[in-house]
Amino acid sequence: MTRTQTAGSATAAAIDDARAQGRAALVVYLPVGYPDVDGSIAAARAAVESGADIVELGLPYSDPGLDGVVNQEAMQAALEGGTRTTDVLRAVREVASTGAPTLVMTYYNPVLRYGVDRFAADLAAAGGAGLITPDLIPDEAGEWLEAAEAHDLDKVFLVAPSSTTERLYLTVAASRGFVYAASTMGVTGARASVGPKAEALVAATRAAGAERVCVGLGVSTGDQAAEVAAYADGVIVGSAIVRTLIRPDRDRDAALEDLRRLVGELAEGVRSARPLTSGGPRR
Repeated sequence: MTRTQTAGSATAAAIDDARAQGRAALVVYLPVGYPDVDGSIAAARAAVESGADIVELGLPYSDPGLDGVVNQEAMQAALEGGTRTTDVLRAVREVASTGAPTLVMTYYNPVLRYGVDRFAADLAAAGGAGLITPDLIPDEAGEWLEAAEAHDLDKVFLVAPSSTTERLYLTVAASRGFVYAASTMGVTGARASVGPKAEALVAATRAAGAERVCVGLGVSTGDQAAEVAAYADGVIVGSAIVRTLIRPDRDRDAALEDLRRLVGELAEGVRSARPLTSGGPRR
């Protein structure tokens, strides 16, 4: 067990709690500000009520290069609606009050503009668990690593099927909470199947010392969640959940009901999974 992934981490504790129940954790992503700030908070709270163990709140960014079309459109709408970093921090405070560890997923430039230590301090004050930084590698994260350590925050970095063994070791050593394994190369988005290299990537990341590895990119159904939960410590779902909020009739109650139904299906999926390998979450 690596200290960097464990000490003081509410995220790690939630994953461990799920593991003690014989299952993987369900991690959901929602962008703050879509359909508006209050609406995104209501959606995140509904996701927790429906079975999500951990919440990722997206900080809207003008150039989300790693996000697929659904998330890009939601982020653009959030920006056009005036969503700012202070709104994200308010959302963190309200969602974290549910008891679910609440991470912010953000590209690094908004953190730099806000001020790295100031961002870390304000995130911690809001009850946030830490950051997921998809465009930041540990080699270039010195200021963030220092601020996260000072404010007791998780540092979630990404690995991908293309990651070298050296890169896996560096990423695992720098991460706290969990390591985010991107199941496939490319942008986020629901897919008909999860990338075939995901299980091997999880195994390789564990071999590099990771105690907790969560898989994202592509999961959209309960069956897919069960498939990934058989070998990963957590299943991350984003685009499929964001899509439930996109309704031409703008019926928010109906959108929240669709979200609750999907999250419930995903939660049932992670609970029904059977481990495919001895290195799965039920160790």
